[in-house]
Amino acid sequence: MDIQRGGGIVVVGSGVIGLTTAVVLAERGLRVRVWTREPAERTTSAVAGALWWPYHIEPKASARTWALRSLEEYRRLAERPGETGVRLVEGAMGEADPADVEGWAAGRLPVLRRATAAEHPARDAVWTRLPLIDMAAHLPWLRARLLRAGGTVEERAVSDLATVDAPVVVNCTGLGARDLVGDASVRPVRGQLVVVENPGVDTWLVSTTAAGELTYLFPQPGRLLLGGTSEDGVHSLEPDPARAEAIVRRCAALRPEVAGARILDHRVGLRPVRPAVRLERQTLPDGRTVVHHYGHGGAGVTVAWGCAQEAAALAAPGG
Repeated sequence: MDIQRGGGIVVVGSGVIGLTTAVVLAERGLRVRVWTREPAERTTSAVAGALWWPYHIEPKASARTWALRSLEEYRRLAERPGETGVRLVEGAMGEADPADVEGWAAGRLPVLRRATAAEHPARDAVWTRLPLIDMAAHLPWLRARLLRAGGTVEERAVSDLATVDAPVVVNCTGLGARDLVGDASVRPVRGQLVVVENPGVDTWLVSTTAAGELTYLFPQPGRLLLGGTSEDGVHSLEPDPARAEAIVRRCAALRPEVAGARILDHRVGLRPVRPAVRLERQTLPDGRTVVHHYGHGGAGVTVAWGCAQEAAALAAPGG
């Protein structure tokens, strides 16, 4: 199939998965168009705290490969933080054992050691340096990189993949796949965070309470992100004031200087969670190809580049 003719490749969705996949395809010399219901700045990806971390998603072996490939790419991008929005930042991850993380990461994480009590209150915590991505800068940078490679971005809704005028379609619609392709196995897991003025926190911190509540502090340029929540099956995008207060309270318990920090914004996103990432090629009755590429949950940033490379290989095997 000559995908350079007759419409090339259309990537549906402009979150971090969709844009990264489109970039990989376009930089292979293919004609790529991104169709998106809303601009990248209004997707779930724009709300992400965006710390690279080896989240456990299925399929585990593939996710590990995708994550480590992405880690190498983020390290290269971190050489130009002001342009790409990617920085390498030190911090502490609670409820983690250095030996377990080391086994997963295969020696690729620097400064990996057990965190001190001053760095993290949990008995089991690791201190390391990880990519921390400012999505407010990274998503526009991805879009600009796509445009430089000859791709295009169009704001248009897609209600049926059969109506997309391209021989190859890559479905990166995340939670939208529930309606677009009738996949009831992908569900929302609601995440809420609070944006405050940074009182001087320059390292990240992640912890989970005994009740299973996620707590994190991510310093981004000009602000500090406080989180978070993980509400399975909740669809509301309206910030919950009570949850916001609880987030600030939990973060202040870990970093007292956060108490009283001026609140700049409240954000909510719906993570597209699925029992396993769907990354597979399908042939439509008319002979066209669809590559389904969604269901990454909260690990979209972690696996974006590695997953995009595999999706591109499915979309254009000879490209």
